[in-house]
Amino acid sequence: MKLKLLVAAIALVSFSGVAGGFDLGRALESMKKQSAPAPAENAQQPAQQAAPGQDPRQALAFGLFGKFSTEEELRIGRQIAGNLLGAVPLVKDDALQRYVNLVGNWVAQQSGRTEIPWRFGVLDTEDINAFAAPGGYVLVTKGLYRQLRNEAELAGVLGHEIAHVAKKHHLKLLKKSMLIGALGQAASKEAQGADAVVQNLIGNGAEIMARSLDKDAEYEADRIGAVYAARAGYDPWGLPAVLQDLAALPAKDNRMSLLFKTHPHPADRLAMLGEAIGDRFDRLGGKDFADRFYRLP
Repeated sequence: MKLKLLVAAIALVSFSGVAGGFDLGRALESMKKQSAPAPAENAQQPAQQAAPGQDPRQALAFGLFGKFSTEEELRIGRQIAGNLLGAVPLVKDDALQRYVNLVGNWVAQQSGRTEIPWRFGVLDTEDINAFAAPGGYVLVTKGLYRQLRNEAELAGVLGHEIAHVAKKHHLKLLKKSMLIGALGQAASKEAQGADAVVQNLIGNGAEIMARSLDKDAEYEADRIGAVYAARAGYDPWGLPAVLQDLAALPAKDNRMSLLFKTHPHPADRLAMLGEAIGDRFDRLGGKDFADRFYRLP
């Protein structure tokens, strides 16, 4: 089976050190140290807000039984993406950003979540990673983009992040954090503005970006993301090929440090994906569209 050959090939790779580039991890750490903005004067809270009041009993109830509305999801995602982009800008290449949005939106249509406005971008850092935020925000680093060889591989990477949004993995993490916070300490009861409520809920976006999801969520995103890409007409082996290439990079490559903190090792992801799909991909068609892949200068 093709995937099992890829897994076997990984075992033959030898690892050595390579210097990294811009440290995205440090940028996120600096974001975490920034203080939250002061609440807006006289701002009114919505009836159903992302952080249900500041009463620990309300937070506990929401953590156990509550559900984020689409509007709340969009507010949370907008805050997270805005904070991240404030620390790490997009690559100044309009053609690149348009291309990634075209591919991303087409793959996202396969997720069934057409009620949210999907947005995609490439961050100007040589670190190798990708991020998703609730509400349809997906960001890939320039370092990861440079590793890609065709459009099917891009579709696989975007599909993984789209799956996180579609399955609401980060919202589930936020709910768990709220529940832990409500059980562990009392929250402030002072009324706050809507933006400040979201800001206090997510910190400043660094926590949700720099913190790993449950491994099961990552493996699920691999499985579902590969299916999304296949549904969109791409070669389903795009994501496995990317995971193989990432697993073959030197273990001491500084560009991978944050990826290892936020995701299981690519070799483990590839092995789990192989077990999950078996030989099903062997029967699928799909193209890699290497000829129309946008290549960075």
